[in-house]
Amino acid sequence: MESITSTGNFHGVRAVIFDVYHTLLGVSRGPLDAEAGWVDIWAGFFQTPPPLTLAEFDGKCRQIIQVDHASRRLSGERWPEVDWPSVAAQAESALAGLQERLPAFLQAHARLQRTTWAMPGALAFLDHLQQRGLPLGIASNAQAYTFGELQDAGISPGRFPDEYCFWSFQHGFSKPDPRVFLQLITQLALRGIAPSEILMLGDRPDNDIAPARAAGWQAWHFQGKWPLI
Repeated sequence: MESITSTGNFHGVRAVIFDVYHTLLGVSRGPLDAEAGWVDIWAGFFQTPPPLTLAEFDGKCRQIIQVDHASRRLSGERWPEVDWPSVAAQAESALAGLQERLPAFLQAHARLQRTTWAMPGALAFLDHLQQRGLPLGIASNAQAYTFGELQDAGISPGRFPDEYCFWSFQHGFSKPDPRVFLQLITQLALRGIAPSEILMLGDRPDNDIAPARAAGWQAWHFQGKWPLI
């Protein structure tokens, strides 16, 4: 749908679904002092030095995820999502004891892994769509800390009604699974919106564009620049 890149026109579109990372949010490496930050975070939650370094913790998490995903794929789940609370608790047993405070710990840990910000023009573009009365939603391979990253970037998750959102961590599977798009089709149909009237905006041809089109949606491949509105 090329007209979106120059004029902001939407022919036959009645709902817009966004990817998050590298679309609404830019992503880069975490802070240079991440290891020091890890010591501070651990001390803040446990009042002790961490039992392992940030690099060691992240390495254990990667190993756990690899084993879990391999097992789930053998069971028929083609695109499994990471269960971060479970992974973190397996990587370091002390984290299991945080219970309701674990999400806050994982949010702090995420800020050590990468830096995020609103992509230039994203906020103005969202404002333009909302002024036009178009329902906005999300289809993102994400974690609970994604809400905090959006909020920190000035993009309120409240812009996107829950019924028009797919957050992979809540379901255990991720894009490009066709179930992601079918779930949103079902919800938008309750508003009388057909698949051909849904527009997917995302940066990945494999996770966003191809599966959206296969589901009968319109799709626009975001390549780093929002149109001027």
